[in-house]
Amino acid sequence: MIERSSIKPLATAYPEPVRKLIFAAALLLCLSPLVSAPVALVLGFCFTWLLGHPFQRHNQQAINWLLKASVVGLGFGINAAGALAAGKQGFEITLVSVLVTLLVGAGIGKLLRLAPKVSHLIASGTAICGGSAIAALAPVLRVSEKEMSVSLGTVFLLNAVALLVFPVLGHYLQLSQFQFGLWSAIAIHDTSSVVGAASAYGAEALEVATTVKLARALWIVPVAVVSSFAFRTGNRRVQLPWFIGLFVLAMLLHSYLPGADMLSQQITALSKAGLTVTLFLVGAGLSIDKVKAAGWRPLLLGLTLWVLVAVVSLWGILLSDARS
Repeated sequence: MIERSSIKPLATAYPEPVRKLIFAAALLLCLSPLVSAPVALVLGFCFTWLLGHPFQRHNQQAINWLLKASVVGLGFGINAAGALAAGKQGFEITLVSVLVTLLVGAGIGKLLRLAPKVSHLIASGTAICGGSAIAALAPVLRVSEKEMSVSLGTVFLLNAVALLVFPVLGHYLQLSQFQFGLWSAIAIHDTSSVVGAASAYGAEALEVATTVKLARALWIVPVAVVSSFAFRTGNRRVQLPWFIGLFVLAMLLHSYLPGADMLSQQITALSKAGLTVTLFLVGAGLSIDKVKAAGWRPLLLGLTLWVLVAVVSLWGILLSDARS
């Protein structure tokens, strides 16, 4: 086992200009397809653990602006009409699962004595679309780097497990292509893992899962607006999340502006890269002391909510098909 004292000298072994160059190189690496969002989070954490953060003072400000810009850009990857039409297939189940997840998440978080913002971020990530939902809500709630890191780490871990477990469960339960596509879109956190699990199950499952998941992402908008009211403090005026408005505008431009498709793919790709860089910065702002302070409670909350959503949504899908 490596002693922490043997790691510390690395932070002072290199002069600050060298550490800044290495930090910049790591940021550039995060722009490549080789680094996924979860890997970027871990990479940022390991960098600070080994070499320290040469730009610690500016880290939170950079995270805030990159997050907002990335969320707006992601709107160019959603077709409004297609997402709304797809959402009708599982609207009732989606509505119930989102509301129940948020309410139960708040209740369990209170029992576990978690910070309300952490509970809300984990519940929102579980209810809507994983890391993207957390990224959209973080500036609205004005969360700290620690709160965001803990929430993202919890969701990413469970997301990776779901990618492997869901196709196996689907075959064991003998779910149809449509049933599995709908179930994975509701119960798996991030779109990337939804696509991965559904594609392993079949072409029809992939089509259903992708469209329903895109419709589910639209819940970011009302949840963000409600959250801005729910988490205001004192007499401070509510600041509506302006970047969520730009997210909707981007979605509408992509859907209805002639010729917008020419730029939409590039903007969406840049936004995903920006989100990956943001997660590197989030990880870089996290320390081992902060991880220890977070403890096991966030993971227990995330696991409980995930199992609840998976079981209830599967029951609803099977019951709905039995009636039809």
